[in-house]
Amino acid sequence: MNLRQVFVSLLMFGVAGLLLFMYLQAWIEGQHTASGEKLQQQITNQDFTLPPPGTQRKVVQSRHVPPGHSRQEMAILDSRHWQGKADPFGAVAVSLVSRLSDQQKISEPPLSQFREVYLPLALRPLNKTLVKGDEWKDVGSTQEKRRSFLYEFCQKYNSRKKLRTHLVHMVSRIYVEDRHKVLYCEVPKAGCSNWKRVLMVLNGLATSTRNISHDDVHYGKHLRKLDSYDLKGIYTRLNTYTKTIFVRDPLERLVSAFRDKFEHPNSYYHPVFGKAIIKKYRHNADEEALKTGSGVKFKEFIQYLLDSHRPVGMDIHWEQVSKLCYPCLINYDFIGKFETLEEDANYFLQLVGAPAELKFPKFKDRHSSDERTSAEVVRQYLKELSKEERQLTYDFYYLDYLMFNYTSPIV
Repeated sequence: MNLRQVFVSLLMFGVAGLLLFMYLQAWIEGQHTASGEKLQQQITNQDFTLPPPGTQRKVVQSRHVPPGHSRQEMAILDSRHWQGKADPFGAVAVSLVSRLSDQQKISEPPLSQFREVYLPLALRPLNKTLVKGDEWKDVGSTQEKRRSFLYEFCQKYNSRKKLRTHLVHMVSRIYVEDRHKVLYCEVPKAGCSNWKRVLMVLNGLATSTRNISHDDVHYGKHLRKLDSYDLKGIYTRLNTYTKTIFVRDPLERLVSAFRDKFEHPNSYYHPVFGKAIIKKYRHNADEEALKTGSGVKFKEFIQYLLDSHRPVGMDIHWEQVSKLCYPCLINYDFIGKFETLEEDANYFLQLVGAPAELKFPKFKDRHSSDERTSAEVVRQYLKELSKEERQLTYDFYYLDYLMFNYTSPIV
């Protein structure tokens, strides 16, 4: 065999080997894909709805999925706290994370499996066994009326389609106190600073509310929020803890926020919000105002609030309560109001079994020498606005006025 024949033989052998390798690779990939599709089909068809205690879970091969939801989004994590037919969280889902490969866990965050959830509303009775004394009867009666009013409002005005949101975002304003099983949704300018002091005492982080500074309350990171827990922790607490929200007349809350953030020195709100507001809404602004952002007028602040193209985003201090705490998604057990803050708060503390010596603080958190923002103070600020601006500002908070049964202002 000459050199040319040897070369041709080697070339043909190499081509044959390459073809064999390509065939085997395609076959292996086909097997892997089929296996992956089979596993995915098993996950998709699995029914994760929790049965009541004492019954055996059944695997259902076909399950109705409400419009707008994937089967993965309808999975619910395995909570032991089933509350019968009225369970508000029995229709959402066990995490599929354990079914995923290690590679999938790395490439796709577990919470991305739960982009949207629907949590049906349910009104459960308050446990009043720990309340001592007949003096709380009127407070308890008022509380039941508030709860019923919100429940009926949500039933009447909210469709299934509207009651969908991102789970983690929905609980991002909720603080957790595990000792007394309390969930508190923070509404700024409605007593939230003192409420967080109370939660810290309940949790054993302080002995008295008076020993806790403003900075410790807001920057100390002593309290956990509900979105810091895993899915099982979130759903378990939503199902079993006592959930409370404290609200305030929307325009009073708005004016209080403006006075606090713009009428006093502030190293964040002046340079971030103030400079942007003055630059866009003040004609012929001087260099000092543009440089510092100080001296924002209430009318300018309202122009910013009502602008669909705001130069800076929204802030929790003047965001609507409906977007902070989702009252028609989360069935709050207790609805307190700033107007009856101490009475409501001390009644709530009895409901959850707080120590008898713990009372809701009466002191004002900051700017203690300032007059509290009242209905009369609000009227003075509203005089700076045109009639149209007053109406649009009320419209901005229209849903909050309806949800919590506040009397609409004369605008």
